[in-house]
Amino acid sequence: MISVLILTHNEEQDLPGCLDSVTWCDDIHILDSVSTDRTAEIARQRGATVTTRRFDNYAAQRNASLLLPFRHAWVLVLDADERPTAELSAEMLPAVAAAPAHVSGFRIRRRDFMWGTWLKHAQMTPYYVRLLRVGHAHYTRDVNEVVEINGEVRELHAPFDHLAFSKGLSHWVAKHNTYSSKEAELLANGKATRGASLYQAFFAPNFHERRVAQKAIFYELPARPLIKWCYMMFVRGALLDGPAGVMYATLQSFYEFLIEAKHQELLRQRQGKSL
Repeated sequence: MISVLILTHNEEQDLPGCLDSVTWCDDIHILDSVSTDRTAEIARQRGATVTTRRFDNYAAQRNASLLLPFRHAWVLVLDADERPTAELSAEMLPAVAAAPAHVSGFRIRRRDFMWGTWLKHAQMTPYYVRLLRVGHAHYTRDVNEVVEINGEVRELHAPFDHLAFSKGLSHWVAKHNTYSSKEAELLANGKATRGASLYQAFFAPNFHERRVAQKAIFYELPARPLIKWCYMMFVRGALLDGPAGVMYATLQSFYEFLIEAKHQELLRQRQGKSL
């Protein structure tokens, strides 16, 4: 009753564990961004259907993935470093079987891990719409993409796990260096702060609409990296997650610093000022 979609690029390390977590599924699809390692070979050996598409941006890649020929009416969307728990796998099947026609998605709690520690307090966005009715979802935003659902979104209780640092700190930093460049471009072009209203941030009926508006407002604040670090550490309680929580909060504030530094650099370039 549920297909599985995994988006990959050079995921020979993490893909086997992801596939192990969805052995209950008889329709697993891999959308691969032209990997140069054994990702596609591993997927085919495990019975998954592999489709290759050259990456252009995150929203476009995910939208293309939703056009694959899924066997079932619902699809669980995963990255290779994510694992649905056994409890979630057991909860999803009866949930979609009982879902009325106006329900088109399910929000699921994601548990981020670092150094074997669940970042229970430090994690900024714990809920993601990942169980989708095929044909009723569309992604927007070139980076840190947002899914828009045509229909009602409900919530499941069991979580899925995200091994965010499975490839090490260097990989995380390199990935977020790329993200920060794209976020800086959105800021410089005015796209990141478009539609930033307090009403949308707090009263929009859709959870993801609220998150987009909150992020847009946050981008307009001064001293964002410091604000983010203090918020994560002392408001959300990253300290309670131990050394992993402190490290994660610091990495996230550094990521925010990179976005703003690159944003200012782009503005100087456009004004013809020296770098």
